[in-house]
Amino acid sequence: MASADERTEAEGLLRFVDASPSPGHAALAAGELLRGAGFELLELTRPWSSPGRHYVIRGGTLLAWSVPAGWQPERGLRLLAAHTDSPNLRLRPRPEASSQGFLQLGVEVYGGALLNSWLDRDLGLSGIVALDGPEGVEERLLRIDRPLLRVPQLASHLSPELKTGGLALNPQTQMVPVWGLGPAGGPGLRELLAAELSVEPGRVLAWELMAHDLTPSTLSGRGREFISAPRLDDLGCSYVCTRAMVDLAGRAQGDEAISVLILVDQEEVGSETSRGAYSELLGGVIERVLLAHGLGRADYLRTLAASACLSADMGHAAHPNYPERSDPGHPVRLNGGPVIKSHAGQHYATGAPGAARFARAADRAGVPVQWLSPRGDLRCGSTIGPILAQQLGVETVDVGMAQLAMHSAREMGGSADPGLLLRALGEWLAS
Repeated sequence: MASADERTEAEGLLRFVDASPSPGHAALAAGELLRGAGFELLELTRPWSSPGRHYVIRGGTLLAWSVPAGWQPERGLRLLAAHTDSPNLRLRPRPEASSQGFLQLGVEVYGGALLNSWLDRDLGLSGIVALDGPEGVEERLLRIDRPLLRVPQLASHLSPELKTGGLALNPQTQMVPVWGLGPAGGPGLRELLAAELSVEPGRVLAWELMAHDLTPSTLSGRGREFISAPRLDDLGCSYVCTRAMVDLAGRAQGDEAISVLILVDQEEVGSETSRGAYSELLGGVIERVLLAHGLGRADYLRTLAASACLSADMGHAAHPNYPERSDPGHPVRLNGGPVIKSHAGQHYATGAPGAARFARAADRAGVPVQWLSPRGDLRCGSTIGPILAQQLGVETVDVGMAQLAMHSAREMGGSADPGLLLRALGEWLAS
């Protein structure tokens, strides 16, 4: 059962998830939390001249930092990292189609989505629309929170194979949402987007748009011990990491490292993009922060040598209906506290020093920890932890919160876990 403080953090997470149907909206929501704690938004294309508390946004990626007074390179950095994207259905560049009198919008499956979970749901539309503006291309966030799309499931009478082979869905032909009835040729998607953004249809040039479930996030279960929400992977950890930065800004800072918040987009498709974990964006921002502090390249390298990174991503809880899918020596429970992830093949970047540093911080915070070690005969997922460890060469630990139904349109977590992870992160930042 969650305490009052833990319940408050869980409810804050619900609000954050509902405000973040797309990565761009998640970066905006995180920025609003930071701005309330005194962080200032900077432009990547403009000069930076002073240390302090700042953040930048590129699409669905947000980077924020807080520089304590009197900081020196030997204190290093403490990097908190999570990702803002989640598996879903994304509109194609030319999506409009029709079949059997229905108007449809063609989609591609983004990431490892559980396709069955997207069936028979009322879906909205959100993301980025690129417009023809007076000074070039203008990016606008779009959010349509009304039942616009639906992927109807085939009736059981017409699918006898369900009784023997289970549900198998073709992502090209059987996951195409309907959004109207014919005939084709009337106002289409471009006209809809233009009306929503109050612009002329000719100004709509391109889009990065995705479907999102319209069911609000909620606490559930007998004692409200569960979180039921979309996109917990990884908005759950994105929220808690942002809250840790906000809490850090609210207390007196003494002999501490520079704290850096890293919320990256496009993790679910490999991170090899201009705003993913593999991009030069993070390293460039860190170096620019140190240059604004009056330091040079050698100081940047000294700083990295004294730094530590924590990658926060959701982890698999032991499933009550599939207990054989978890390693018997490492059962992970909802509301059991933060999870330290370990993998001999380095799909998680946790090493002994990083794990020990986090375990000590959690112990100081009075927070229990769990260990996730996947079965050797099942495929193991990964995180941005190994990528950041490779890119920056810093000590890294992979942690997270336990959940069920990962990559479903509707996921399940524990209502005590956000508050427990937040307390541990606060101590880790100060370590």
